[in-house]
Amino acid sequence: MTIRFRAASASTMALVLGLSMAAAGCGKYSVGTLKAIKAFKDGNVAYAQKDWKKAVEKYEVVVEHEDSFTDIPQLATAYFFLGNSYDQLYKPAKQGDATNDGYIQKAIEYYRKAADKNQDKAWKKSSLEYLAAAYGSDKLNDPEKAEKVYQEIITLDPNEPANYLALAKLYEDSGRYDDAEAQYDKATQAKPNDPSVLAAKASYYNRQGDFPKTIAALEAAAALEPNNPEGYHRVAVFYWDKSRGDFRLSDAQKRDYIEKGLAMEDKALGLNADYTEAMTYKNILLRMKANITKDPAEQKRLIEEADKLRNKVIDAQKRKQTGKG
Repeated sequence: MTIRFRAASASTMALVLGLSMAAAGCGKYSVGTLKAIKAFKDGNVAYAQKDWKKAVEKYEVVVEHEDSFTDIPQLATAYFFLGNSYDQLYKPAKQGDATNDGYIQKAIEYYRKAADKNQDKAWKKSSLEYLAAAYGSDKLNDPEKAEKVYQEIITLDPNEPANYLALAKLYEDSGRYDDAEAQYDKATQAKPNDPSVLAAKASYYNRQGDFPKTIAALEAAAALEPNNPEGYHRVAVFYWDKSRGDFRLSDAQKRDYIEKGLAMEDKALGLNADYTEAMTYKNILLRMKANITKDPAEQKRLIEEADKLRNKVIDAQKRKQTGKG
């Protein structure tokens, strides 16, 4: 995992570089602060070059001069960069090796300090997110400690649904499904008009095999963007998948799901008549409906309609390939 605040790190580097030049000219800062500035600048260069060991060496010098953070609060970001440099040195495949295991423990130590000592909310949150990841299943696999960190993140930013979704995933991976669902509900409450949150909730229900709740969440997400054909198409795809994959369905249930899927694709095509994905799935759904239709005349009509859609998709693909579409 690498730093997601690339713009912030670049601006911090520029600021510190400017400060070091000013300090050299007027002697404004103490010797310790000047050492911290130079080490931070050198650490940032090493970090950008992915020279993690050198970055660790330089950032260690910065944090040794913590008193300088009073003069230049931005230097407190060195705790994050130091933690992340140690994190980059850690290799999960080498777990059990004392040196390697020491890297992740150092990463945790400095992520914790970064969260505690940095006054900037964005950096504090990022530090906590990386700390939680260090406790994740692909590293230390300590869900109890990860849970506590995620709860800190939620307290820091209770209106951000992504925080609840992250905790929900932790609970799901730990088999705590009731707790996971509760967090998905909180994410929805935090931002009830965000279709991506409902889509995430639908994916959870789908993994749990709860088709009614999956569809309900997807339809609610589509309703939030009534002019977006993709939302309706997404619902249709789930109806198609259920119809073809669940052999426990009766013909009546299968027909009901197919017709609901067709209705969703009709909504999508009503918004975008050239939406090839919707045409493709409507074509498939029509053929599925034909397979369970006993009336030969109706069956023939359904297949002819499906053929027209298939041909339309083929024509669109040919135009795209020749650059005429």
